[in-house]
Amino acid sequence: MSKATNKSAAFLQALTPAHPDAPATKPSRSASRSGLKHIGGYFDRADVEKFAVLRARLGLDNSQLIKLAIEELYRKHETKRVFGDT
Repeated sequence: MSKATNKSAAFLQALTPAHPDAPATKPSRSASRSGLKHIGGYFDRADVEKFAVLRARLGLDNSQLIKLAIEELYRKHETKRVFGDT
């Protein structure tokens, strides 16, 4: 069974009451996301394609790619601040 299939099965099982009279429960938040903040955005098709190409070329997931982009942008602007450039 694939990882996606396992997640789907776990999600559906979490929504199914254990007892016919018991209320359905929501799946719990992933422990790997605990303490993290979600950042998202809406992009046009051209930007989405650039994002997909970079993800594939660099072998990164969405979070890793966004983190890399933020670090590069921060580094660029921090360097300008240190040297008094605008």
